Amino acid sequence: MIIGVPREVKDHETRVGLVPSGVTALREAGHEVLVETHAGEGSSVSDKEYMSAGAHIALSAAEVWRKADLVVKVKEPQVSEYQYFRPGLNLFTYLHLAPLRELTDKLLSTGVTGIAYETIVERDGSLPLLTPMSEVAGRMSVQIGAQYLERPNGGRGILLSGIPGVAPANVVIIGGGVVGTNAAKIALGMGAHVTMIDRSLNRLRHLDDIFGGQIVTLASNSWTISEALKHADLVIGAVLIPGASAPKIVRREMIANMKRGSVVVDVAIDQGGCFETSHATTHTDPIYFVDQVLHYCVSNMPAAVPHTSTFGLTNATFPYLLEIANKGVKNACAGHPAIATGVNTYNGKLTYQGVAESQDREFTPLAELF
Repeated sequence: MIIGVPREVKDHETRVGLVPSGVTALREAGHEVLVETHAGEGSSVSDKEYMSAGAHIALSAAEVWRKADLVVKVKEPQVSEYQYFRPGLNLFTYLHLAPLRELTDKLLSTGVTGIAYETIVERDGSLPLLTPMSEVAGRMSVQIGAQYLERPNGGRGILLSGIPGVAPANVVIIGGGVVGTNAAKIALGMGAHVTMIDRSLNRLRHLDDIFGGQIVTLASNSWTISEALKHADLVIGAVLIPGASAPKIVRREMIANMKRGSVVVDVAIDQGGCFETSHATTHTDPIYFVDQVLHYCVSNMPAAVPHTSTFGLTNATFPYLLEIANKGVKNACAGHPAIATGVNTYNGKLTYQGVAESQDREFTPLAELF
């Protein structure tokens, strides 16, 4: 099989879908790897390193997409890449299709098999290919929030840790999963006062235990969230429904009641965001204000730390990539049910229920097509 690795074209996206160690392993398994020139430079991986590992270097994205049987990326294809779609092409990347109707249309109309990192679910319910980037985004969210709380950046002028005699910032984290837990680690480490909100009481008990009672835990409901936001300096949105649109947990009127110059970071923006006031932004133009509350809603946050993110991501994705390359999509899905959960589009059919419900489309179980 020919595995293609194009350079990412999304705004400030400098991660890459495969590192040289993965190239070597694929070559040893009998596959050919085609890497677009400069694809890894943003993650501090040179063309020379790819060539030493056994990859062929392509001079253009068109060559990679045209020749590859399986394209491995990081972010969802951009409009400029739609021209490369064709029947029989297999695409392995983050897709986040629920809020992206146009991309879904293109994948279906061209017959591309789209396998989404974010919907691969193992038997224990874990999301192994979403976890490393959720760890990065969760930790980054507090760093970014602390930066934008500074007055020159538009915030209230709050030091997250406070100082002796001056209270620390109030950080509210909505969602107690991987993103929320990692955000809490950094916020606590920086000396903030941390409140975590989740709908699962068992999850809140676990969080109270692992943080040794250092955080305040609250059961999620609209009243609790509204009251917590009135006192918050920084709010992290960390709500996830795998593969589906994020629920709008934070309403517009809650934002209106927040302190002026407070900051919200919506990490759920890839799935449409969990604030009613959220819309996706970019690293080039990352923030906007609603009711004098600063919003940071960059949809590829981990791209700001591409070296860490690329190696963390490919550590997780490569075993699945190798299995798909060795067996083909159909046999890989049969032998490893988690891969089947990752297939969102197949032969012009939408095969992931969460996306179908979010877009009000017809859903076809993958098993019927196989």
